[in-house]
Amino acid sequence: MKIVIFGLTISSAWGNGHATLWRGLCRALAGRGHDVTFYERDVPYYAANRDLLDPPGCRLRLYDDWDAVAAEAAREVAGATVAMVTSYCPDAIEACSLVVGSRAELRVFYDLDTPVTLSHVNSGRRVSYVPAEGFRNFDLVLSYTGGRALDELRTRLGARQVAPLYGSVDPDAHRRVPVSNGRRADLSYLGTYAADRQDRLERLFVEPARRRPGRRFVLGGSQYPDDFPWTPNMFYVWHTPPPAHPEFYCSSLLTLNVTRGAMADMGYCPSGRIFEAAACGTPILTDEWEGLSAFYEPGEEILVARSTDDALDALDLSEAELARIAGAARERTLSEHTAACRAGELERILEVV
Repeated sequence: MKIVIFGLTISSAWGNGHATLWRGLCRALAGRGHDVTFYERDVPYYAANRDLLDPPGCRLRLYDDWDAVAAEAAREVAGATVAMVTSYCPDAIEACSLVVGSRAELRVFYDLDTPVTLSHVNSGRRVSYVPAEGFRNFDLVLSYTGGRALDELRTRLGARQVAPLYGSVDPDAHRRVPVSNGRRADLSYLGTYAADRQDRLERLFVEPARRRPGRRFVLGGSQYPDDFPWTPNMFYVWHTPPPAHPEFYCSSLLTLNVTRGAMADMGYCPSGRIFEAAACGTPILTDEWEGLSAFYEPGEEILVARSTDDALDALDLSEAELARIAGAARERTLSEHTAACRAGELERILEVV
């Protein structure tokens, strides 16, 4: 297949979850014989924090403004098997218009931010990447989120056919690695600051740190406010780029996942960092959300915490038990949640549209 994508970014993993997903998926698609071109507007924010100019598996076409690239993009799309626009593409409206009016065999929208999309639509707010007519002119809408979100994409935005295409991990990029000298984290957390998960972060990370002053807690991420409730046994690692994620996870006895508010409310929306940590062989403690058991079996492949006491119970498990859980999660990840698995799922979805 010839696949043409108009997306947010693949060249910079700074402050977004799109780039890491696309890097693994494009590489996997190319490995299966597909030809992928990725159009990305060269915006200053990502240009200043670019960490991959030649992504394996696709041709990256950086452009300064839509008018300068529109004619070229139209030629590419006209010969495409699949022409795709994604959420938060800076030129999504123009790209949507091009794609739905083109001769591409399949015209696809991939919403990597479905809970945010639906939250805005349901509250009457405009969504910058959704056309005025919604998704009714696309042959297929893919969603990073499953469950009831799929029904809402139909009823609220007119999608004719919908299918989930969840996050994934590239096991070549996320795997067990040697850890440099230094103290190991008893519990780690990797994530950008977000007000809508602060309550759960305090319940499952900050309060356990207060109650276990002899244990070491490591938090990685950016944009944390000055009034964040740090404790003496909590250590901060500023922005951790994707190549450093494996060492971060592998230095952790246990790592925490806290889901963004809209995603937790919607359910069936696993963070890509769950798959990353699992591929690295690190046991995961997560907040509870609907659909979790569709990806990992609670208690066997992943630990679930609803309260501070639950988090402390997980911390008090033996290293042997944590290793057993981590091994089971890694095995499931490598068999069901890799980028290659998602590439195969995408092929099967496209075959029946």
